Amino acid sequence: MKTKLVRSICLLLAICMAFGGLPYAAKAANGPKNVILLIGDGMGLGQMEIASLFEHGKEGRLFLQTLPYTALVKTYSANNNVTDSAAGGTAIAIGKKTNNGMIGMTKDGKDSPSILDVFKANGNKTAIVSTNSVTDATPASFTASVKDRWADQEEIARQQLKNNVDVIMGGGAMYFGKNRELIEEYKNRGYTFVTSDNELASSNGDKILGLFASKHLSFKQDRKELKSTEPTLTEMAGKTIDTLAKGNNGFFAVIEGARIDHAAHSTDIPSIWKETIEFDEAVKYCVEWAQKRKDTLVIVVADHETMGISVTEPMDIKALKNIQITPELMAQKLTRAANTKDYTTESIMELFQKYANIKLTNEELAQFKERIKKQDGSIYPEQKVGREIGRIIASHYHAGILDGTTQQFSRTTGGHTGNMIALFAFGKGAERFHGVIDNTDISKIIANMKGYDFGN
Repeated sequence: MKTKLVRSICLLLAICMAFGGLPYAAKAANGPKNVILLIGDGMGLGQMEIASLFEHGKEGRLFLQTLPYTALVKTYSANNNVTDSAAGGTAIAIGKKTNNGMIGMTKDGKDSPSILDVFKANGNKTAIVSTNSVTDATPASFTASVKDRWADQEEIARQQLKNNVDVIMGGGAMYFGKNRELIEEYKNRGYTFVTSDNELASSNGDKILGLFASKHLSFKQDRKELKSTEPTLTEMAGKTIDTLAKGNNGFFAVIEGARIDHAAHSTDIPSIWKETIEFDEAVKYCVEWAQKRKDTLVIVVADHETMGISVTEPMDIKALKNIQITPELMAQKLTRAANTKDYTTESIMELFQKYANIKLTNEELAQFKERIKKQDGSIYPEQKVGREIGRIIASHYHAGILDGTTQQFSRTTGGHTGNMIALFAFGKGAERFHGVIDNTDISKIIANMKGYDFGN
């Protein structure tokens, strides 16, 4: 378990300090004091182009695309040409490849300290922030070690407490004990516990546990209808930076826009747009904070690309922008026939007409009914209906997406691709990121700038 490994690092540091040397001490005095790593889950070039085109027009750019240093990043995992979020996040976090499904450890099951662990061991403050569960693959890769990302989420929450992460924000309250008893353990360890945007805004503790949803946070597209009290990613990022900056030794923060990936899995083009823009706003906030000082590095990257999303010539942008709620929420509005699990034809036809302005053909209706009956090894079977709704909408309006058969046979990723992803950097040390690199290089470059050696 990573907790034991981190404790060993801290003990080694204490011994070395007593004898005048620190193996992880900053040999490079010119390294950044603070590092903010923003991860757009599943955010490939196509997702960025969708967001830029929908928000700013064909000549516009996302804010993150204006950052001065860029690189392309290869993302394959140890056992697959295409990484899942667990192996992708782990590669960034520990600087080593692992198998799909494994978190915070090497492919042979050995715990390995993450770059966040090493910052913590050197007296820096640390944080993980996500619009997904805080125990999901990306935040977990930096804060825990488990062999199965799906089976061990409560264990991940316990490891995050033991590893003394200063700020933890996102969803995932359901993984903090059957009766939320783990939350009480966090509070007993000095964490301020918050559950809404207003509570977050008024909090001022040195440690914060913010759990704003049972699982993942709501899509931006649905928050108005759901009357959400969840904070935005920018609000979480702002409070995180304010909290960590109280310390004198610097900090390392991971901030994830997770639902870009969820939207892409559902081929939900409007939500790809909205979630990427929300992520871009958080990037802008962090960069503008860093611009006021000369000691902070901001890195923006994805963990992988999802569903081969692309802009096509016939894509009906106007129609897609007019869709007001997500396929995930649409699925909840379908009606089941009496004494059966099947959805009624009337509710299916009405849903597509009302929310997507699509009149289904008999062939499309039959295909939809057939596909939602099959639980064919999907990564998120509970999201299957929404994904099929999204597929019909995206196909009807000619968005570029992977076909359903390819997604069906993507057993460990649910539709990821092996396309290289983009990295953008700003601030102290940003010039170190250029050319084509591997995802395992990211933490190595950061560690090298700080003079930290964590086994790579």
